[in-house]
Amino acid sequence: MKPEISVVIPVYNEESGLAQLFDRLYPALDALGTSYEIVFVNDGSRDSSAAVLAEQFRLRPDVTRVVLFNGNFGQHMAILAGFESSRGEIIVTLDADLQNPPEEIGNLVAKMREGYDYVGSIRRQRQDSVWRTVASKAMNQLREKITHIKMTDQGNMLRAYGRNVVDLINQCKEVNTFVPALAYTFARKQTEITVEHEERSAGESKYSLYSLIRLNFDLVTGFSLIPLQLFSLVGIVLAFGSAALFILLLLRRFLFGAEVQGVFTLFAINFFLMGMILFGIGLVGEYVGRIYQQVRARPRYVVQAVLERDTNANRDAA
Repeated sequence: MKPEISVVIPVYNEESGLAQLFDRLYPALDALGTSYEIVFVNDGSRDSSAAVLAEQFRLRPDVTRVVLFNGNFGQHMAILAGFESSRGEIIVTLDADLQNPPEEIGNLVAKMREGYDYVGSIRRQRQDSVWRTVASKAMNQLREKITHIKMTDQGNMLRAYGRNVVDLINQCKEVNTFVPALAYTFARKQTEITVEHEERSAGESKYSLYSLIRLNFDLVTGFSLIPLQLFSLVGIVLAFGSAALFILLLLRRFLFGAEVQGVFTLFAINFFLMGMILFGIGLVGEYVGRIYQQVRARPRYVVQAVLERDTNANRDAA
């Protein structure tokens, strides 16, 4: 029997907090009074997270499944692997660090039952550092203006997806993608709810400032051509501006003679234009790099093993 709810949880070096997660997650789902499964995806953890997950599978094989990667492929690849393994009609993604309380899953499920096929979440009172909060809000605003994808709190993992949305995501074979944004484009009816947010139960954040910038760069270049179009527009403006400046300096040369101080102005303009050129090359390179990764058609992740109950054997025995 397919469960109503599938909870997908990517795990990376979370051994110190998994016991607390289990103690809160299973009772929260049991209290919903419906069928469910939990799909843990171990993203190449270097600690004993895989062993802890295997032990939990032995304790609750009826509702627990564990997907083990043979390396570290990233959080979004882990979510995609969990989507492919999930069987529920409502799929909920959750972080393993307990910053999103498992008790909030019921609120997302209740909202999904109202007819939505994508429910995002907004952290009521973020327990992150100041720089992470400010950087996240700035990236949210930039992303919304460029991609027109409206997610109030894009960094929050706690989200619910309908089976129709997940099936469409499973058909996509993009090497680099941002799962919530991809789901937003496929969903027919989206909404957001406010949820609680807590401090990490243990361990430390896996996202550095560079990782956050890299993630948002992938999001922007993966869902819009506006950056290339804007750069082309800037190039046109600078070309006309440079031509006008050249004419101005030429007239000034004939009217007032040579001016030594003007050399430094030209240097400044030259360095600015060189910076714009280098930025443009990097931007074009980002799009070309995405194409290069896509045409190689390498596996996005490699699954070492899947721990799950043999349902076929149970049916045969029955």
